Amino acid sequence: MSCILCIGLNPSIDISCTAQTVGPIHKVRTRNEKYDPGGGAVNVARVIDVLGGEPVLAYLSGGTTGPMFETLLKKYGFSQHCFEMRGSVRVAYMVREENTGLEYRFVPEGPEIGPDELEPLMKFVKNFDGDYFVASGSLPRGVPSDSYARIADVTQQKGARFILDTSGEALHEAFAHGGIYLAKPSKHELEIYAGHKLDEAGLSDVATALIANGVVENLVVSLGSDGALLAHADGVVQLPSPAVKACSAVGAGDSFVGAMTWGLSQGRPVAEAFRFGLAAGAAAVMTPGTDLCHHDDVHMLFGKLE
Repeated sequence: MSCILCIGLNPSIDISCTAQTVGPIHKVRTRNEKYDPGGGAVNVARVIDVLGGEPVLAYLSGGTTGPMFETLLKKYGFSQHCFEMRGSVRVAYMVREENTGLEYRFVPEGPEIGPDELEPLMKFVKNFDGDYFVASGSLPRGVPSDSYARIADVTQQKGARFILDTSGEALHEAFAHGGIYLAKPSKHELEIYAGHKLDEAGLSDVATALIANGVVENLVVSLGSDGALLAHADGVVQLPSPAVKACSAVGAGDSFVGAMTWGLSQGRPVAEAFRFGLAAGAAAVMTPGTDLCHHDDVHMLFGKLE
């Protein structure tokens, strides 16, 4: 089993609940409140843990909400390394409207992070002896947009594999740098990178060019309910997502990354790990609120994809 480090620079407390109707002015009475530790890398670590892996999580935490976040995280048994920040862990809020089935998601940008807060975590990453380094989620305010590119440098020097799931300038900087083993942008994120809309052929062309130019070894493009596309040295394949009863889309992308990383860490071929990712993304859609994929659901849906 390979050693996996998940790097959480912008974690969150994820609160989910339900309400009969969501509307302005009047109080919206909610129920079924649930609290989970969240943010890209935290969710990835949770999924790897659920599937039987042993992730290591390095994350920033602090402020008035930091103790609550750390308490929520303690119920998971995987290795955790907390690095202090002055600002508070952001609180994300999701409300499912029962009358319509619509989800309303409120996601704050989070605190501003200074160099003195970031560098201890980056030093830990540099000194960590691992096989996979997973950077997932947005960069906090104040953190240089090339921070994930710096982590790619570290992994290259170690001979490790760097897995990236982010967007915006952080993604563009990482693509400009290269050295990425696996990246998972959405179709929308890849269109922003390309500078124009992409049809099926265009997606394949951009993905193939990123592989050919040595930017990434493996590129997964998530297509929502249409499944995902995988581009690698052996070509391009697109698979539909397994048909499931949708309950909540929260955490589907993180579940995909977590399950695919777990599959790779087990020595499975990229195409097989890709199917595990698809299965986990669909399994997460089956669960309510901020709940992620479940072990048995992932393996059941993976069996269908085979």
